[in-house]
Amino acid sequence: MTMHAAVVSRYDEAPRCAEVDEPEASGPHQVVVEVLASALSRRVLSQADGSHYTSDGVLPMVPGVDGVGRSPDGTLRYFVLPGTGLGAMAERTVIDLRRSVELPADADPVLVAAAMNPAMSSWVALRRRTSFAAGQKVLVLGATGSAGRIAVQIASGLGASSVVAVGRDADKLDRLTVQGADVVVDLSLPTAATALAVAGSDVDVVLDYLWGAPAADALRAIVPARADDDQALTWVQIGSVAGADSPVPSAALRATNLAIVGSGQGSVSTRAIVAELHTLVGEVLGGRLAVEPRPVPLSQVDRAWAAFPTTSERLVIVP
Repeated sequence: MTMHAAVVSRYDEAPRCAEVDEPEASGPHQVVVEVLASALSRRVLSQADGSHYTSDGVLPMVPGVDGVGRSPDGTLRYFVLPGTGLGAMAERTVIDLRRSVELPADADPVLVAAAMNPAMSSWVALRRRTSFAAGQKVLVLGATGSAGRIAVQIASGLGASSVVAVGRDADKLDRLTVQGADVVVDLSLPTAATALAVAGSDVDVVLDYLWGAPAADALRAIVPARADDDQALTWVQIGSVAGADSPVPSAALRATNLAIVGSGQGSVSTRAIVAELHTLVGEVLGGRLAVEPRPVPLSQVDRAWAAFPTTSERLVIVP
């Protein structure tokens, strides 16, 4: 028996819809689910091009790290997959029930799939990689990307007294002022360094989706401007849109109470991530996170890859 799935045959080419063997459950906690929706994210892009740090180099593979499926008993479940060659962008996949959470029967699979992965990045970072508490101040570096925009909303929703949104798209930054951002910093302006120094002088947490040169530049601007060197600043490295390596100034690590930590697979345990799913699903289904989902048929998965760099919508692969 076969089914249709997105198949990556080469790391330098977008996946294409093709026939593959039907999956089979092999463990006591595994079931085969009918996939209803799986979102395309930067995490999935890096999985499909082999650049993610968990890549094992084995091809062909089916991409997709999470999604919404219907289990054999008819329930809807949001699931997170382990790093295997059989991902979520298929008509069916194998999930571990311990890495999933049941959804209400009337939940919108496309909405849940669109929101959960980008929302998880900041939600888990704030709740599992920092000592963040309501009333503290958060700066989001890379706030105009899909995950960054949701990070602004999550920081605000978790009680941040001030949220600073930093990015390069003036229109998106302006829209973020009605989605939780109290201050915006446009990195494309010549005044960006000064604005970062002012905005970052008393922040408690930085959620960094950029890394690369922008992170180093931000550190050079913020660290000398700290109003109180004893105040803890936790810099959470989440994404690397601007580069996998950053020329972090060594003085920044000595000049103030700075800790740089990562948040992702490995630095946060699977158990900890799964423990956050139920509450985060409630945030998504409660309409507290603005997201723009756009369903794309599995048969057109290569078009989704082509559209990703230029769209602000969250592309979601559906059967």
